[in-house]
Amino acid sequence: MEPVLIALALVGGACAGVLVEHGRRRGRIGDAEREAQRILEDAQRQADAQVKEARVTAREELLAQRTEQERDLAERRAEIIKIEERLASNQSQLETTIEELARREQSISDREGHAKQLQEELKAARDSQVAELERVAGMSAAQGRDALMAKIEEECRSDMAKLVRRIEEEARLEADRRARNILSVAIQRTASGHTAETTVSVVQLASDDLKGRIIGREGRNIRALENLTGVDVIIDDTPQAVVLSAFDGVRREIARLTIETLIADGRIHPSRIEETFYQSKAQIEQQIVQAGEQACFEANVHGLHPELVKVLGRLHYRTSYGQNVLKHSIECAHLASIMAAELGASQKTARRAALLHDLGKAVTHEVEGPHAVISAQMAKRYRESPSVCHAIEAHHYDVEPQTVEAVLVIAADAVSASRPGGRGESLEHYIKRLEALEKIATSKPGVERCYAMQAGREVRVMVRPEDVDDDGAALLSHEIAREIEEQLEYPGQIKITVIRESRAVEVAK
Repeated sequence: MEPVLIALALVGGACAGVLVEHGRRRGRIGDAEREAQRILEDAQRQADAQVKEARVTAREELLAQRTEQERDLAERRAEIIKIEERLASNQSQLETTIEELARREQSISDREGHAKQLQEELKAARDSQVAELERVAGMSAAQGRDALMAKIEEECRSDMAKLVRRIEEEARLEADRRARNILSVAIQRTASGHTAETTVSVVQLASDDLKGRIIGREGRNIRALENLTGVDVIIDDTPQAVVLSAFDGVRREIARLTIETLIADGRIHPSRIEETFYQSKAQIEQQIVQAGEQACFEANVHGLHPELVKVLGRLHYRTSYGQNVLKHSIECAHLASIMAAELGASQKTARRAALLHDLGKAVTHEVEGPHAVISAQMAKRYRESPSVCHAIEAHHYDVEPQTVEAVLVIAADAVSASRPGGRGESLEHYIKRLEALEKIATSKPGVERCYAMQAGREVRVMVRPEDVDDDGAALLSHEIAREIEEQLEYPGQIKITVIRESRAVEVAK
């Protein structure tokens, strides 16, 4: 019985627990429903609030958009009003311009009409003038035209005659130029330097104390030098220099070399002077032979006798009017050879004779007679050909030239000696020429100072500006140039510059 009661009790307890749990679940479900209802109501209220807010925002945006559109419309209307005002202003200006153009067109039309009227009046006046001229001249316009044409034709004939005469003169000059073409070609293809003419040599000294040593005790050293060398040893107040004077260039060169060797050695006494003299003489003789051989090589002349080569080398120390005779002989050989080739003559004979034509100048102080004759005699002595000897002897017309080669040697000698710069002039003649140039210029009125410059090739004349104006300066330069042409001999051209107030007027003559 008791187990049943216990089972019933357990079943009743379980039922009571189930009922209690069921009541609890129903309470939780009701709470959940109420909570869900509350959440729905809150969501509904929030949705309604958001809808209202969205409507307000949309209304405000629409109002702002309408305001912006109205503002843009107002600006466009203002801009259109401005454009209309500018168009109205431009239209007004255009109307004004059209009126101005109309007035100008009317003015131009009036001027054209006036110009046409003036042209008609001018034409009538010209016709009247022509008629009056025809009446005064007694001929018609056609006759006047014919007379003018005749005069022009006469002038043209005169010009044609002058042109013919000028052409004939040019033809003569051209013929003369062609006749001298051989000489011009020869001159163009040869050129040689020149040295200043001198009869003295200068030996430079390190100090003036050496002058006393050269003189020696009681002058024995200087007497020994003069006796051995045959030159005058001049020791004067010239600082640090000894002057050697002699007409023989070889002797001067030997003396110069002797003194320089003595000075370098330091021993200066008569026995040492004699020893040094013979050494220097042997050295100079060797140089003479070398100079002769070099001249033969340059002139392309071979087979000369050694004595002729030696005499030829002595010409290296001989000058004539400032021109080195050996260089002159080489130049003549080139000139004669070129001219002989142009004429078809013997180049060998012309070249050989021209090289040897001045041999006599090396011994004129030893042998009496013209140097051309002496040169020919030396050439004969050393068995040169008769044609060469004749050309040498005839080059200064000591005998009448009989061959073409002799004439060519004469021409070559004249060309080499007379070319500009070939031979110098003496200092005295040079100074006189400069003084003559300055004298001619200073003799003119208004000239204040005058300077001959550049060896007489330029004359600068200073004039007083209050006495000579620009035109007068130009005339003065021409007058000076004309007098120089008439009274003086001058080489090449002389440029005359007249200076006035820093202005210069030049004339080259």
